[in-house]
Amino acid sequence: MNRHAGVDEAGRGALAGPVVVAAVILDPDNPITGLTDSKALTARRREQLADAIRQSAASWKIVAIQPDKIDQINILQASLLGMQRAVAGLSIKPDLVLVDGNRAPAFDMPARAIIKGDLLEPAISAASILAKVHRDQLMTKMEQRFPGYGFARHKGYPTRQHRQSLQQLGPCPQHRRSYAPVIQACLKFPDN
Repeated sequence: MNRHAGVDEAGRGALAGPVVVAAVILDPDNPITGLTDSKALTARRREQLADAIRQSAASWKIVAIQPDKIDQINILQASLLGMQRAVAGLSIKPDLVLVDGNRAPAFDMPARAIIKGDLLEPAISAASILAKVHRDQLMTKMEQRFPGYGFARHKGYPTRQHRQSLQQLGPCPQHRRSYAPVIQACLKFPDN
């Protein structure tokens, strides 16, 4: 069996919430139709495909790296750490790791970074979908814990509405304090 693990992340450019990384080894005997870059799919279709991936994949793992760790080691290193943890958490050891983007962390097996891999490699597409769906669900729940920021709508990304609420309310514990808009809000709300 071809044991290629696809790896992708969601939330790298967000001002709040974790960066979420997924690793997926697809089962060639249970193909999933419709896999593509998660950003090209509707939310409903992503959720349908995420269910199919969780049921049909040979192995999958989702890892979230929290904002305090992102602030400590930077978003690139946090993404790479998440990739390592996701692959290490697979129940099947892959013979090759395919990572979306231009950079792969060190693994204890061969790895290849593929630009636009979420469009080109079904296993990376599957990882992209799992990571995005999981992160979107986390951010929707976060809206209930931290009302007023609009996390359910913008998922922590730096939309105009998010920047405005950050300036009005100050940062919450889920904001990444090493990001410029959050730093500015921290100056305005030093007790947050």
